[in-house]
Amino acid sequence: MDSRGRRKVWLGGAVLLFAVAALLMFTGQGDELPPPAPEVKFPSRMRGTDFERAEKRRTWVMPTAQDAGVAAPVKPRDPLLAALPRGPGRTAVVIEANALRHSPLGELLLDCLMRDGGKNLEQFKALSGVDPLQDLDRMVITDEGLILSGDFSKARYQELLGERVSSDHGPGARVYEPGDTSIALPDGGTRRGRMDNAVGTWNDQMLVLGRNPDEVKTVLDRMDGRGPEEGPPLLDENSTYGEMYGVLAVEQLAKLLGPEQAELAQRLKDVAQNVELHLDTSGDVAMVADVRGLDEQKMTDLGKSLGGALSMARMKAQAEGNTEMAQLLDFAKVRPDGTSFKLELAVPLSAIQEQLAWCRKPAGSTPPAP
Repeated sequence: MDSRGRRKVWLGGAVLLFAVAALLMFTGQGDELPPPAPEVKFPSRMRGTDFERAEKRRTWVMPTAQDAGVAAPVKPRDPLLAALPRGPGRTAVVIEANALRHSPLGELLLDCLMRDGGKNLEQFKALSGVDPLQDLDRMVITDEGLILSGDFSKARYQELLGERVSSDHGPGARVYEPGDTSIALPDGGTRRGRMDNAVGTWNDQMLVLGRNPDEVKTVLDRMDGRGPEEGPPLLDENSTYGEMYGVLAVEQLAKLLGPEQAELAQRLKDVAQNVELHLDTSGDVAMVADVRGLDEQKMTDLGKSLGGALSMARMKAQAEGNTEMAQLLDFAKVRPDGTSFKLELAVPLSAIQEQLAWCRKPAGSTPPAP
């Protein structure tokens, strides 16, 4: 598949990833923003809808556990959680695509996607057999690649991946090696290209993309209890709340501080062990990063330093007349708690509505300059 084809295939995923950018890199220009909301509700625990969602996803029993003759009944698990990376220093961030789609932020992003009248979306559906607005449930970004879950029973695997070398890999699983692709176009033509990623499929419920077949097989093996014992998955059910959640390697969080905070970033990498993220888009977009370490004093000092850096950034924005950034930083806080601290960030929904107002204009209109 050529670069143009890949862009169409990943159109749905790219729109969902914009939700992360809207929170972490929201610095667009525009008219003066309205006063920020007096209070933002930050995600802190499982809600009723989160419990219901988690219960419905307990559908998978590891076949190896049954074959071992365990006396006690084996409890069903969420197969996606079983597929996540394990061990320290790993990254797995889950985007609840379906929940995000039906949130206020998702509706705004959908306006941007549909400015062409849905032409690109319809073309994507015709090529792949998948409607990302209906069939995609979750998307997971890991340091091993990408995992998509949902209803892929209508996916056109044969048409999209038919020319590539493939093989079965356990019950209901198949692995496709990198190679040439040949896609039948809606107009009757054919598009040929090459895809450098390996692809794994599992029970019409999951797609796994990795840099090579071995990485894809590792993900599939974890669901069936095969492979080396690396400890529990990065996430358990109790952490699956919000429209985005996961564990971020400390190195990735350090990169967000920018080059001007190199010393603070190095301290973060030296002291912290892991970072658990939760994003809520049910109203104002609010994120909590729970940064954890082992040394209480060092973590307390680090939290104070990070809080001071945020305060300095806010004062600098005010002095330079950057009203938008100053207002956004008003919501940024660090809350110490022993060997951990919580970093809170928020973007008022009214601010996002202001910045994305151009999405409701006819296609071809010029958006505001960044």
